[in-house]
Amino acid sequence: MLLKHLPRDSAFARELHGEESAWGLGEHLLASVIDHLAIGNWLFTSAHTAEGESPPDPPVPVPRPGVADEEDETPAASAGEQDLAWFFADL
Repeated sequence: MLLKHLPRDSAFARELHGEESAWGLGEHLLASVIDHLAIGNWLFTSAHTAEGESPPDPPVPVPRPGVADEEDETPAASAGEQDLAWFFADL
């Protein structure tokens, strides 16, 4: 029963879940805010680019532990993603 209530940064949690244990709901939400801000800035810059110039490259999302890269075909669902899905769900 004691293991169930260990903090995320405990040695046991780090050993069991790796880097994912350090990312909770707050970290995932902050990464999402950073990604959305970068997309907004990119959209603004793209809209105000002169006609002859090529638009800037789209921003790269903040890397998240447990989330597969675009090259990977099997994305892993982490506990933080499940928390985010629950947080934004229509209740």
